[in-house]
Amino acid sequence: MHDAAITVGGLSRTSTARSVATPYGYAFLPGVWQYSTGVIALRGYRLIRVQFRAPVPLDSGLRRAADIISASGQPPGALCACELRMPAPLDEDDFISFNRRYLVALAEIGTQLHNGGNPVARTNVSPARNELCEPSLHAFSFASPSHRAAGDFIVSGSAEVPEGLSNYRDNIVARGDVSAHGLRAKADFVLAEMGRRMGALAVSGEVPQAVQVYSVHDVHDVLAGSLATNFAPPHGVTWHQARPPVAELDYEMDCRTVSVERLEDACS
Repeated sequence: MHDAAITVGGLSRTSTARSVATPYGYAFLPGVWQYSTGVIALRGYRLIRVQFRAPVPLDSGLRRAADIISASGQPPGALCACELRMPAPLDEDDFISFNRRYLVALAEIGTQLHNGGNPVARTNVSPARNELCEPSLHAFSFASPSHRAAGDFIVSGSAEVPEGLSNYRDNIVARGDVSAHGLRAKADFVLAEMGRRMGALAVSGEVPQAVQVYSVHDVHDVLAGSLATNFAPPHGVTWHQARPPVAELDYEMDCRTVSVERLEDACS
């Protein structure tokens, strides 16, 4: 059990999350039922991230991911993170339906629940310039044996709303406010959540290799503020013109440190 006060972006939140080891070389932080809030490589393992050259429809993308993982000598259960792309943000009922479909698709390639929870971390966004007709897999990560101590981790995407509550709509930080002030409030909430999750993964002192921000609004003040001074790697942050997956959310963020990243085609 990790229990530490994490201060990021001027906000302090306490982490009491317990990471759960899987048999596949990584541990995860339990989150909501549809995904975990983060994963970390266990001793003797590293994480490998594979990005498709273009997003692949979800079911076929996950099957392709399973093939790539199997070709590396690892079982499908080594899948530890998915990065999804959606045609458009969903209302809350449709989002629940999508999540149920997503869990079925994961089960079909051999991903197993642990203690009733989904161990796979996730980022899920809708690009502003979007030609997708259906939910698609943009990238995935899996655990693989390594002789080097990697310390790799992935923190799931978080938007400006606490997870696990009865609904999103009534709990959005600065709901409907996309002014500079509102966006800073949203970003501060998400940045604190990134810090909480990193603390629970015992990597709170690390600088992530990659930090990604997703918003269609002007977040220049955010990028130049506490995000840049307190959290981002020296080479900067990647800003995606994209929306979170649920309507009325305006800002999402994730971060990671992964030893190996590569591109793959949709077909072998």
